[in-house]
This record gives sequence, structure tokens and C-alpha cells, in this order.
Amino acid sequence: MSENKGSIVQVMGPVLDIRFADGELPELLNAIELQNNGKPLIVEVAQHIGDNVVRCIAMNSTDGLVRGTEAVDTGEPIKVPVGDQCLGRVFNLLGEPVDNKPAPAPEAY
Repeated sequence: MSENKGSIVQVMGPVLDIRFADGELPELLNAIELQNNGKPLIVEVAQHIGDNVVRCIAMNSTDGLVRGTEAVDTGEPIKVPVGDQCLGRVFNLLGEPVDNKPAPAPEAY
């Protein structure tokens, strides 16, 4: 994970604007990780809107999220496991199992 950090400047429902340092904008579709009330929240970069700000879409609820919260660029897009061990399983959009079985050891993402 990269150490490229920014902070939230605006929250509009599932849409977040995050400001990064000059020249440190994450790539489009990168996953950004932050904490919301002690729980991890992943957002995806959807647009560069200027002034070193990216517009992101949250992959979970943003209830309670506040401006100034630190956000860390993961340096890569959201990845989900693929392969034979995933057949017949149920995963959420982040690749986490939701079928009450242990997470598979992925062959690939």
C-alpha cells in the first residue's frame, strides 16, 4: 500500500471529495481506504475534479463520516478473488465472503 494520504473535504451521501497533496493524485479507479467510526471503508476514485481533489464513490455506508478524516490511497483498484475455489460462493463487491464460510485462498484476483 502506498503512503499517499489525503483528507475528506466533502461528503454527499455515497459520494466523497478527497484532497491530496500537489502531484499526489491517485489514479482513476484506485481504491482509497479510510476509517468510519472505527470500521474500514473503501471508496473508489471516479473523477479528478481539480484543485488536487478526487471524487470517490463509497462501497458502504458513509453515515457518521466527517470532513478532515484521513484517507490512504492503496495504489491499486478494488480486487476480488477468482478461481475454482470461488465457484458456488457468495461475495460482496469487495471480494469478502458473505456465505458464512471462510475466505478462500485465491489463485488470482
